[in-house]
Amino acid sequence: MDSLTSQIKQYTPKDFKSDQYVRWCPGCGDYAVLNSLQKVMADLGVAPQDTVVISGIGCSSRLPYYTSSYGFHTIHGRGAAIATGVKVANPKLTVWQVTGDGDCLAIGGNHFIHSVRRNVDINVLIFNNQIYGLTKGQYSPTTKKGYITKSSPFGTVERPFRPAELTMGARGTFFGRLLDVDLKTAQMTMLAAANHKGASIVECLVNCVIFNDGAHAWIAEKETRADRIIVLEHGKRMIFGKDNNKGLILSGFNLKVVNIGENGITEDDILIHDAKCTDTTMHMKLALMEGPEMPIAMGVIRDVEDETYDDAVESQIEQVKAKSKVKTFDDLIATLEQWEI
Repeated sequence: MDSLTSQIKQYTPKDFKSDQYVRWCPGCGDYAVLNSLQKVMADLGVAPQDTVVISGIGCSSRLPYYTSSYGFHTIHGRGAAIATGVKVANPKLTVWQVTGDGDCLAIGGNHFIHSVRRNVDINVLIFNNQIYGLTKGQYSPTTKKGYITKSSPFGTVERPFRPAELTMGARGTFFGRLLDVDLKTAQMTMLAAANHKGASIVECLVNCVIFNDGAHAWIAEKETRADRIIVLEHGKRMIFGKDNNKGLILSGFNLKVVNIGENGITEDDILIHDAKCTDTTMHMKLALMEGPEMPIAMGVIRDVEDETYDDAVESQIEQVKAKSKVKTFDDLIATLEQWEI
């Protein structure tokens, strides 16, 4: 081991766990996401003092208290604004924004789409339980149409937002999805998000055991999960199923599920996932697949490169400084109007 390697701190998830009692309901899916995040933070090797967790308001937004890092529990829907300021002020920091489907997509919707549009280099975890949990069970922007809640006793008549559509519509460069009970895929997706240069959006499908229990039950059941989700990885064929015998092909302009080995279908016929494609058409099709006809896409759906907002701001500042005659505070004073009394 050389001297440089010996100086590199090897972190464990424990290094990112605070001494605070985790105050979520027993069985809440947020616990699993928190544990996965702490594991990813350790794998990244970024020191706790170089890590920042920003949140808004909601059950998920308690998370900064539970990580041993810098953190800021902000006001409702404003997490993206604060996270942007932190990253631009100190681009060397690794910034995580933790938010919920209500906090992010309702009152915080405008901040969300513009942080994506600007491609600020932050990692956004959207905890989507399709309900307002902290305020006791009102329908949220992602609640399914017709669902009965405390604020829609006869069923909500609104169509829900789909985070993938908002992200890609705002020219997002990264979109991933994870399920609370699938820790392996969750950690893989979060790690890819952290390593992406730009705004990384990860939709975290979590269960609210109190106000919307079973919202993701169709894909959460262990016995049938492999046949109902597809974990996407760049450069790999879109194969899924308990026996890895199902796959996706194009039928006209639409995706279609086929069984490998039937009707002459072989593995060579199955589509290869290209997360790096700049065009959003296929990524959108994959992200919007719904059951029971189609599997639900998990993992990294989109991961493309583009200039980040914080890099652009820093570059602009350096260009202006290079051309400016003002180098010191005294130089600045000398440029202003002066008079003697």
